[in-house]
Amino acid sequence: MILAVDVQYEDDGGATVAGVLFKDWSDPEPTRAVLTHVSEVQDYEPGQFYKRELPCILQLLDAISESVDIIVVDGYVTLGADDRPGLGMHLHNALQQRIPVIGVAKKAFLDTPPDREILRGDSLKPLYVSAVGVPLTQARDWILAMSGKHRIPTLLKRVDQLCRGSWRP
Repeated sequence: MILAVDVQYEDDGGATVAGVLFKDWSDPEPTRAVLTHVSEVQDYEPGQFYKRELPCILQLLDAISESVDIIVVDGYVTLGADDRPGLGMHLHNALQQRIPVIGVAKKAFLDTPPDREILRGDSLKPLYVSAVGVPLTQARDWILAMSGKHRIPTLLKRVDQLCRGSWRP
């Protein structure tokens, strides 16, 4: 199964963590959706975003019984031209490098190489793809193959909506 995850931080210091599981990159709907709540989340530290988000994603993974073959995160696997570890790389390492991770970000990080950009649909605004455990070219192709005619693939939009409470499967 492929798992797309997203985290929504709440005013009470907690977070809602969502995941959608699907079998094929072209699936228009998830096989299953998972939602969990984290009561205490670490404060944001500039340059250390993974310290805040990683524990939330790991808690969600504990709630999933299915075998996960690939994880898609909202963010970067590596940062900048020098490929500093981002959220996705820290997740990959926390999982003993057993599961490939693909990062899909909506905003460019400083010095993001041009080969990380993809354009979907009629959008002139790119998404930024990074990966570990699979070649970047394969990760880019998979995100391009995802269902949906807009910039953001349908299932990535669904996981975002699920953690914000605006979509229920």
